[in-house]
Amino acid sequence: MKKIINILGVSAMLLAFTSCEDWLDMPSEAKADSSTIFETVGRAEMTVVGCYANTFNRELYYQFGMGTDECISTEGTTNSKNQVANYQYTTSNIPTSTYAAMYKGIEYANVCIKNLPLMTGASESEQKKINSLLGEALAIRAMNYWNLVRFFGDVPYSDVPVADLSTFSSSRVSRDVIYDHCVEDLQRAVELLPWASEGMVATPERFTKNSAYGILARVALYAAGYSLRWDLSTVPYNVGTVQIARRSDAVRVKELYEIAANACKAIVEQKENSLLDDYDDVFRSLMLGEYNDETMLEYGQWGADVNGSAVGYTNGAFAHTNSSFKKSAPQMVAIPTYYFEFEDGDVRRDVTICNYGITASDIHQMNAYSTGNVGKFRVNWKSEVGTAQNKRDINWPVLRYSDVLLMYAEALNELNNGPTTEAIDALKAVRKRAFGGDESKIGTIPTTHDDFLNKIIEERKLELGFESWRRTDLARWGILYETLTNEKAKLLQLAKREGEYATVDKYRAYKESKATFEDPTIAVKYLSVPEDKLDAKTLETLEKKGVVDITLYEDKNGNTYFSEADVPADAETKEVAYKILDMFGSVSTNNSNKVAEDQAWMTTQLFRGLEKNKVEILPLNTTSIIDINPGLAGQQHPCY
Repeated sequence: MKKIINILGVSAMLLAFTSCEDWLDMPSEAKADSSTIFETVGRAEMTVVGCYANTFNRELYYQFGMGTDECISTEGTTNSKNQVANYQYTTSNIPTSTYAAMYKGIEYANVCIKNLPLMTGASESEQKKINSLLGEALAIRAMNYWNLVRFFGDVPYSDVPVADLSTFSSSRVSRDVIYDHCVEDLQRAVELLPWASEGMVATPERFTKNSAYGILARVALYAAGYSLRWDLSTVPYNVGTVQIARRSDAVRVKELYEIAANACKAIVEQKENSLLDDYDDVFRSLMLGEYNDETMLEYGQWGADVNGSAVGYTNGAFAHTNSSFKKSAPQMVAIPTYYFEFEDGDVRRDVTICNYGITASDIHQMNAYSTGNVGKFRVNWKSEVGTAQNKRDINWPVLRYSDVLLMYAEALNELNNGPTTEAIDALKAVRKRAFGGDESKIGTIPTTHDDFLNKIIEERKLELGFESWRRTDLARWGILYETLTNEKAKLLQLAKREGEYATVDKYRAYKESKATFEDPTIAVKYLSVPEDKLDAKTLETLEKKGVVDITLYEDKNGNTYFSEADVPADAETKEVAYKILDMFGSVSTNNSNKVAEDQAWMTTQLFRGLEKNKVEILPLNTTSIIDINPGLAGQQHPCY
């Protein structure tokens, strides 16, 4: 008797994870046996496509994307999202949606991986399609397990459908074992999948050989890197065994770096992917639903059903409810110091950090330092509102070619105890685009291992900001605690305008402008305002209100003067309305924080739960995860 695959609920265990979520509708009845689902290539393809719905979750960029030297939470300290973003973990406030979604996707993939090899194509092209579908399922399973391991460490592992198991419970399995399985899955996937240029896969919302190679490189780097570990052999776990370390097998670590380097090399040498000339076009394409040669894998979102991660709403530029763009209410912003990490002329700064919000009357309102909005997913770069204000039809960039180049450089540096020519060239390509193609601004590339690695660490922050990699990147380098501790010290230095921040602008002047759909505006242009150009009354108003209206004088050559006395005698000028903003103040569209050394959000609230050898891996939610799986009894993170 055939075992029934319950498409809308594979197991009681999984349903317990996802009681508040609807399972993805499949192409046939709610219940169908494997011969029905996999009897035609078309049905099999729809089943594989169904797996993708559970490869991404809002928590990945929201709770798990904040709390870094890029991004912080603006929600209240009693809000669980703010608590998780500031490492104030408990066994009850840890979110579970990602955990549930990843396992749901794994179960779907396991069903496909079991049944696809049993199919026989009626033609060579059909068999090639079946092989490609199997490659997709393998890649999905690997990517989902990687997401679980990078946040939760050692987790339950199964590579067979739940219906084939004698028990639904599972204990933690070593992350090294899981990572090695993921690497094997991805190595099989790249053999089965077609290159994008072959035309078998019409969209980057699905795996091709290109993107599978990229995810293979990513997984291999994590598998070779550092993580918070403890001895799994004794339950309950001994807190004294907790440490940040690599896997102990040095030979395997080297193999993993070789796997990562070779995977990236395969993509580079295939020459199907490339960097777009203009950095902002990468994200404008996402806003407009257009594909390009740089974004290699996207999580597709469209319509009312598969569109729940609120990209552009939770993590975009603020837009007022009554604006033409409808409400965009970001609860995450750039940490103020991030803005100053970018060198002069680096075009990525104003794309990554949007320096304005949009008012009810569709005006670009410049924000103070405390509210650098997430700029890559701004709603005014779309051509329309989208399905709804919290369902903007914006795909998530899972893999970009620039990431591949940086991974290539990193892996080669590790393999050779210093950068090779290929590693330097890969880094240079990313930096050249960052400066608008001006190679003279790339700067000196380090040639020693440690200095080059530090350059990669910094470059990933600048290139991939707000794309949800930073927290676990820092963890795999073993520097999460040190980096965030240093960043908090830098933030206090900024508040005092000391050290490297001694000359940053206190005041800036800007002209209001209109926001539009497909808005060409990347950043509101501003003038630095010397304090000696402002009279006592203006300074007093700025101290009280944070912003003041002022009239400046512009000549026909575009020069601006702060008073009539500054205007040359032979110059023809006109009066122009400006606003002067206290950049350390609290005037912004969506955040009332100041940058000042007496502010609690900076001194006592930011990263308040940060503790080395503890927070690098999240505990499991006791009620929603441990209590419903007997195999996890006594297997909580030993520090919680």
